[in-house]
Amino acid sequence: MLIDAHAHLDKYGDELDAALAEIETDRIITWAVSMDLPSYERSCEIAARCELVLPTFGVHPKTAPEYADRLGELSPWIEQSPAIGEIGLDFHWVEDASQYPAQLKVLEYFLAAAREQKKLVNLHTKGAEKEILNLLERYHIEKPIVHWYSGPLDILRALADFGAYFTVGVEILYSETIREIARAVPVDRLLTESDNPGGLKWLNGTVGMPRVIGEVAACVATVKQSTPEAVEAAVEDNFLRLIDGDPRLAALRAGRLSNAIG
Repeated sequence: MLIDAHAHLDKYGDELDAALAEIETDRIITWAVSMDLPSYERSCEIAARCELVLPTFGVHPKTAPEYADRLGELSPWIEQSPAIGEIGLDFHWVEDASQYPAQLKVLEYFLAAAREQKKLVNLHTKGAEKEILNLLERYHIEKPIVHWYSGPLDILRALADFGAYFTVGVEILYSETIREIARAVPVDRLLTESDNPGGLKWLNGTVGMPRVIGEVAACVATVKQSTPEAVEAAVEDNFLRLIDGDPRLAALRAGRLSNAIG
């Protein structure tokens, strides 16, 4: 079983049908994160076509300023969503520091809801790894998922000690830095992701398709001196452990994902 713990299926255009066909054929459980309300609604539409897609609501730090003064409008959607993501901070790609307070305001709103509702969170941490760690500790977020970690190894170890899981994605195919991070991620905290369709496009100009997740698992196996089968099994075990810890996702496991993991 393959797990793609972070993808943006709403970003596919004409390739969506082909992407869903790959997900179905290869039985790839795909967590479809969102960046805002329209992308969440689109992800829900896509999930209605494929039982292997888990759509979740989040506000990406890049779009946080659009929502910082409308937080009350987010509550029904947070309540509806079985988990939360993509949320977080970005102090690297977002160079305008005047946007950081809005990012923080939106993130804290989501973290407070995640704590109250006991929901998993899928986090963006670029350039703000220490700040994210501090917030996770403050809000007592259990089993956070850190997407595409690329920060300092000491913070990675601190996040792991806190209980975080880490997605390793397509950049491992190109970057020794990411391979070093993959070596440092404990096997029992490892997940795989694609960030499709844009992750691969950012790296090599091609639209990322779901089957790339197999290449990611194979590269992780090389880095960890293991086998693709062992890595895939570990990632599946880790993902099922996360699902089993949440009653909403446990219900999902018994229902819409029954053919895949039931």
